[in-house]
Amino acid sequence: MERYEVNRTIESFETSLNDLEKALNFDALNERLHVLGEEMANPNFWNDTKKAKKLTQEANQLTAKKQTYQSLKNQFKDIKVWFLEAEEGTETWEILEAEIKDLTHKLGDFEVEILLNEPYDENNAILELHPGAGGTESMDWCSMLMRMYQRYAQLRGFKVEILDYLPGEEAGVKSVTMRISGPYAYGYLKAERGVHRLVRISPFDSNKRRHTSFVSCDVAPEFSDDVEIEIKDEDLRIDTFQSSGAGGQSVNTTYSAVRLTHIPTGIVISMQNERSQLKNREAAMNILKSKLMQRELEAKQNEINALKGEKSDIGWGNQIRSYVFQPYQLVKDHRTNYEVGNIQSVMDGDIDGFINAYLKGKSYE
Repeated sequence: MERYEVNRTIESFETSLNDLEKALNFDALNERLHVLGEEMANPNFWNDTKKAKKLTQEANQLTAKKQTYQSLKNQFKDIKVWFLEAEEGTETWEILEAEIKDLTHKLGDFEVEILLNEPYDENNAILELHPGAGGTESMDWCSMLMRMYQRYAQLRGFKVEILDYLPGEEAGVKSVTMRISGPYAYGYLKAERGVHRLVRISPFDSNKRRHTSFVSCDVAPEFSDDVEIEIKDEDLRIDTFQSSGAGGQSVNTTYSAVRLTHIPTGIVISMQNERSQLKNREAAMNILKSKLMQRELEAKQNEINALKGEKSDIGWGNQIRSYVFQPYQLVKDHRTNYEVGNIQSVMDGDIDGFINAYLKGKSYE
């Protein structure tokens, strides 16, 4: 980088940090932390365990935001000092450039995190993938997306659990449900809800023709068992079956797997992650609650969109993103027009650019 470029970048850093300070509203944030601190110091604080956990989580999140901002500000101060002392072409200048690149990435991530202020953004995510028509080709595409989200979670430091997995007859995945756990997992991954389109020369076609495949990605926030959603016994059909592990894991020969069918909505939840039928049933009920809550949220959003004259972009046949492998290489998000030519990087989980572009664009709606 030329010296004038570094100077302009430093000026943009300062503007971004000032904007973040205003967005965080430290007076209100510190006041809230003070109130939470007083409540947590109460000897009877843990008498109500559910409330205590919720308030403790809020305090931890607010503290983490303060610490992250201070860390970014300290890094910015160091960069300013190095800029004044470093000479172009020296080892110190190379360190300065590396720090600028690092701070640019961290600032971008933190700016997006501040946008994650909608209900349930901080929750874990339940992510489901379902291939469309196209047989083995679509199921193979489903397995590729499954790996992409696993790699994304790994890069983010999130934990991934396979809750339900149904392999394809020849290759790929018929359906998969994953729990992705980590700070703001749902807030980030809600950007992925919709239909993902693949264009490539199929490895399953002996004539080497180009195929188009679709996979639906559904994302819902995970809710704990204290969520108040009424589910009547007569509205549920409960089936048990033998569970089988994904990816060559051993088969559990007991009937521990559970399938819940919510008759009024037609929602079906299968769970085979736990060895115990009771635990699988409890986990399936929590996911069902998440699904029902998500339906309520979407219904409210659809009402708002109807009043605004908007159409929902989440639905089969309305792809949010295209992944073109041949005749050229390009991944393009149709909602934001953000695109990347490095397909391998995207399939290895580098999808922050797409998520950030969506969340930033959404904040200006």
